[in-house]
Amino acid sequence: MIDPFIINYLTQLKGHNNREWFNDNKKDYQKAKELFEVFVTKTIDNLKVIDSTIAGVEAKECIFRIFRDVRFSKNKEPYKNHFGAYLAKGGRKSTMAGYYIHIEPGQSMFASGVYAPAKDELKAIRKEVYNFSDELKEILNEKSFKTEFPELYNDKLKIGPKDFPKDFKDMDLLKYKSYIVSHNFSDDEVLDHNFSHKLIKLTQTAWPFNRFLNEGILSEEEEIILD
Repeated sequence: MIDPFIINYLTQLKGHNNREWFNDNKKDYQKAKELFEVFVTKTIDNLKVIDSTIAGVEAKECIFRIFRDVRFSKNKEPYKNHFGAYLAKGGRKSTMAGYYIHIEPGQSMFASGVYAPAKDELKAIRKEVYNFSDELKEILNEKSFKTEFPELYNDKLKIGPKDFPKDFKDMDLLKYKSYIVSHNFSDDEVLDHNFSHKLIKLTQTAWPFNRFLNEGILSEEEEIILD
C-alpha cells in the first residue's frame, strides 16, 4: 500500500503549489519522498521476480524529480503534483520498455511499455511489430490483458510509417508513436493493503507486452554493435 502521508502531502501540495509553501514544508516533502522511495524499493523486489530485466535497479535511479521544468510550459507551477517512478533496466532514463508507477490524488496509475521512444527505438519496435504482428495481437487480445489494459495509448500517425509496405495487413499497429498500456487507480485502491499485490498481478499480465517490445529494441541494438 501507499502510505497515507504521501497522498496527504500531495493533496496539500496541489492546493499550495508555490515555492514559499514548499520551502516552509520541506520536512514533509522529505518524509513523503523517503516513504515513496521505500515503496518503490519494495515494488522492485516484488516485480523483478516476474521481469528479471529490472533486477539490480535501485529506486533512486527510477524516481523522477518533483521539480518541474517550466521554461517551455504554459503551466508555470514549480512542482509536480505527483510522485512517479519508471522501473526498467537503466532506471528513469532507460530506452527499454518498463513499468511506470504514478501516484497522484485522484489520478494514480500503473503503465507498461515505452512512451515516446526515440527514432531508432521506435523504428526497432515497428520492425518487430511488422515481423511478428500476430504475436502482438495475441498478447493484446489475451483475456486478462484486455480486461486490465483495454487499449493502447492513442497517440498515432494519420498514415502508416514510410519505411513499411502500405499494404501491410496490420498497418494500424505500426501507426503508434508510443506503445503504452495503463491501468488507473482510485485513492482507496492505492491506500489498500492489497495494492502491492495488485501491482504484481498487473506486471504478470503486462510482462509479455514488455518482453515483445524489448526483443525488438535489443535486437536492433545487437545489429548496431555487429555492424
